[in-house]
Amino acid sequence: MEHRNPLSLDEQVCFALSVASRAVIGCYRDVLAPLGLTHPQYLVMLALWENDGLTLRALSDVLRLEPATVSPLVKRLEEAGLLRRDRRAGDERAFCLTVTDQGRELRERALAVPTTMLERFEMEPSELVLVNRWLHQLIDRADRAQERTPA
Repeated sequence: MEHRNPLSLDEQVCFALSVASRAVIGCYRDVLAPLGLTHPQYLVMLALWENDGLTLRALSDVLRLEPATVSPLVKRLEEAGLLRRDRRAGDERAFCLTVTDQGRELRERALAVPTTMLERFEMEPSELVLVNRWLHQLIDRADRAQERTPA
């Protein structure tokens, strides 16, 4: 019978996810560079291409990041001409983030990114669906575990 060390680094899900995350994001770097985007900026644009007009708070919620983390990303994308901040009607403090024509043109170029990444990872679309489904289940379980953890 195999003896497993429960404190072995290779037995830790958190370690495997951390390494996998860095490796996957690293693979995106040179694919996104011709688009003029970093990986975090790509995530912002994906969210806005899907839900144009989000507020900064709503965008932060979608990305599961703090507004203080998202705000500089939005500012850089605005400076690049890919989105604009418009005051929200009825709420002077809130801004709607709107994709510009230039941002919509970038979306057309970004359509090649998922296929390119599948090729790089030597994955079939069905494999990606399974990995993505499993990761989302893990996220849901981690969310529930945090909710159950006393403060």
